Amino acid sequence: MFGKSKAAGNASNKHGSTTLISSETTINGDIHFTGAVHIEGRVKGNISADHGLLTIAHSGSVEGDVRAQRVVVDGHVRGNVFAEEHLELASRAVITGNVFYNVIEMTKGSQVNGSLEHHPNGVPAGQQPLLERSEASDAEMPVGEVIEAGNN
Repeated sequence: MFGKSKAAGNASNKHGSTTLISSETTINGDIHFTGAVHIEGRVKGNISADHGLLTIAHSGSVEGDVRAQRVVVDGHVRGNVFAEEHLELASRAVITGNVFYNVIEMTKGSQVNGSLEHHPNGVPAGQQPLLERSEASDAEMPVGEVIEAGNN
C-alpha cells in the first residue's frame, strides 16, 4: 500500500522483528538474537543467533565472530563467520578471518582474507550447530580472534 514490496514484507515476517544498529552507534559486547539484525554501525563483540538473519551494511563493521543461520555482508568483519544455511557476500564485503558456510554467494569485488570451508551445516566438525548448543556450552570467545582452519 505504501510502496513496500511483498518480498520485503515477507522477509521481515519470516525472521520476526528487526533490530537496527544505526551508523552512529557503537556496541561493545556480545549480541545474541532471534529474528533479524541490521548493522550499519560498529560492533566490538561476538554475534550469534538462534534463528535469524544478520545483515552487515556497507557502513557496518564487526570485530568478533559471527554465527547465524543466514548472513549478508556488505561491510567489514574482523573475525570468523559461521553461516549455517546461507552466506551472501556483497561487492563491498571484506572479511578478515575464516568463513565456514553451507551455501555461499559471492559478488565480484567481495574479499575474504582467510580460508573458505564448506560444511553441510556451516559449522566445522567437532562444533555443534547453533541450534543444538546449550546455554551451558557457550564459552566466551576472544573478540576478533581468527581461528586456524582445521584439517578435517
